[in-house]
Amino acid sequence: MKKDDPNYIAGLEKAIKKKYGEEAIENPAKFWDVEKERKYINQLDDFIKKQKKYETSHDVKNVDGVLISHKLLNKEGIISCPICRIKTKTVNDDVYIAKFECCSKCYIQYVDGRESRWLEGWRPKNVTEDS
Repeated sequence: MKKDDPNYIAGLEKAIKKKYGEEAIENPAKFWDVEKERKYINQLDDFIKKQKKYETSHDVKNVDGVLISHKLLNKEGIISCPICRIKTKTVNDDVYIAKFECCSKCYIQYVDGRESRWLEGWRPKNVTEDS
């Protein structure tokens, strides 16, 4: 059997229909209408707007021979834990400060297992660096 043979193509379609159902051999254009086209065009426009916004928001600036995102230059990082006042040292500290506004040590001591209370606003009082 050759692939150009109409019987081969018909047999192939029949096998596909048997295995995957009637929709597998239908022409996709059969299910496309004006409303779906309009929705697709709107989604495409939204996607293009997001892409342009992303591209313009990532402007880079040359700082001493290093290209740095303009967004990073405007950010003021938290350099110490608001609870115990210890300077942040690790990436974990940065993660916990971003999510829970405390360092990893304070997270383990005050937040772990009590996230709901923490997120409601409870904070420890009179915390020192030694505790």
